[in-house]
Amino acid sequence: MPPLTTWLASMDSFVAACFGPLAAIILVSGLDDIVLLGMWSISLWRGQRTARTEPEPELAEKRIAIFVPLWHEHSVIGGMLDHNVHAIRYSNFDFFIGVYPNDDLTMSAMRLAEARHAKVHIAVCPHDGPTSKADCLNWIYQHMLLHEEERGAHFDVVMTHDAEDLIHPEALRIVNRECERYAMVQVPVLPLATPPRDFVHGVYIDEFSEYQIKDMRAREMLGGFIPSNGVGTGFRRDALDRLAATSQNRIFEPSCLTEDYENGLRIHLLGCRQHFVPLRRENGMMVATREYFPRTMRGAIRQRTRWITGISLQSWERNGWHGGLRNAYWFWRDRKGLVGNPASLATNLVLAYGILTWIFAQARGVAWGLAVRAPHYQIFGLTLVLPVMQTGFRMACVERLYGWRMALGVPLRVPVSNVINSFAGLSAVARYAVARAMGRPLRWIKTEHAYPSLAALREHKRKLGEILVTSGWITEDQLQQALATQPEGIRIGEHLMLLGCIGETDLYDALSLQQGLPSGYVEPDQVRRNAVRALPRHLTSRRKVLPYRIDGGAIFLASTEIPTEDMTGELRNFTRLELRFHLVTPSNYQQLETVVKG
Repeated sequence: MPPLTTWLASMDSFVAACFGPLAAIILVSGLDDIVLLGMWSISLWRGQRTARTEPEPELAEKRIAIFVPLWHEHSVIGGMLDHNVHAIRYSNFDFFIGVYPNDDLTMSAMRLAEARHAKVHIAVCPHDGPTSKADCLNWIYQHMLLHEEERGAHFDVVMTHDAEDLIHPEALRIVNRECERYAMVQVPVLPLATPPRDFVHGVYIDEFSEYQIKDMRAREMLGGFIPSNGVGTGFRRDALDRLAATSQNRIFEPSCLTEDYENGLRIHLLGCRQHFVPLRRENGMMVATREYFPRTMRGAIRQRTRWITGISLQSWERNGWHGGLRNAYWFWRDRKGLVGNPASLATNLVLAYGILTWIFAQARGVAWGLAVRAPHYQIFGLTLVLPVMQTGFRMACVERLYGWRMALGVPLRVPVSNVINSFAGLSAVARYAVARAMGRPLRWIKTEHAYPSLAALREHKRKLGEILVTSGWITEDQLQQALATQPEGIRIGEHLMLLGCIGETDLYDALSLQQGLPSGYVEPDQVRRNAVRALPRHLTSRRKVLPYRIDGGAIFLASTEIPTEDMTGELRNFTRLELRFHLVTPSNYQQLETVVKG
């Protein structure tokens, strides 16, 4: 018998032997998914029938503390704070940012941010990092308590966020409202849109779309515990006080790699009510925390290794299957990937092998080896109907949130998802086994973060007209009249100036609030020749920016225009200095230009 034929016969026997175990795993997992989908559909229908239609009353603003733990986040935290401080449509909040003393670059970035924003406070951990995210959060909590003691303040709600988050402008208002009834409120979390060719990030889009639409709603509707997503989670203070009283003042469990998941379970077991805010659009935009997730295989595997270690392994060790049948079911859902993900990858390989050998058999005019060695292979094929149905539902979820072009790529990204999850599962089991065998603590696995582009940020900016009205520069009637008469090609701010409703100083103060950029009058004697010469004159004239000062590794640029990605990209081609834009009025800009030309 030729060597190839011998090899194929051996492989056929091996693959045929895999049909039974794989079919059993696919059947159990697939039926679980279909049953959950059915229960979710019934519960959703019942919820819609009993949904309240009266408008929600406006409530007094509770004081909200936003916790952001950092480790080597100097490249993104400044932009995150500059944007969110000004974009959030809520006034009674403060950021508390956790920093380790041995993270000098992040510490420097935070000192600059704290100087720029009165609502931003540094919380320095008392020891070097990194430890765990939960440990950092606990020290942030202690700094908040100290802040309350020193200033006579009291925070009613604590929210957790990450350094790359785009907080939805309405998120705090929603948390403020829902915390009247619930001890923990979870705002949806969605990845930012990326091109369909970005397969790794597309996997996050696929999975989060389904999870936020179906699984999170189903958990609440069916009485299960709601795990915190780690970002966009609001905790009422009385719930945190109960956690502190039952766990030696550890609000977040320091030994947990997924303290968010653990806190959702802990709060549920204390009998506190939890709520997942259903996905909905407001002003054409989904109300959700948005962020970029890892866009490389290595980054995705690292992040999911932490998730699997914490959710599937640590939680199993810490909590077992306690909490009744209802909780045991959700534990099963959260942990079945330990077996299901490798099985899915193996199924893909078996399918690919089967297709290739069938083509080979047809070309050679011989019997298909798998049909000979596994005469009941059709049963295995029938079980594949379940994952096909699941993929179809996932496509529907992605289409709802990201459009049909992204949805068409879901089947192509399924094998990528299986590879990522399988390797992450193997890595998690290996790391966990080594740590337990050696008696070592599990460490915070750092995920590299990227802050969204200007294009993504613009979706979350407050409208200029809204800022002008809420700040008292114009009335609502003046704004509506201006919108009704706004000529094509004229921006609303310029039109309001032409109508005499505002002056140019008022307009640029409002733009400063909208964009999170400093503004104000720049004295002509502040212009330094070395700064002017740092960039080509033809470039600065065309871009309408004027370099006027170099200080601390940054070049300060006066401009009447909001900086775009294209503008900043071109300017960075000519300097390694950090670009610091300063909005000035057109008349102030002309004064500075006169000094340069003189």
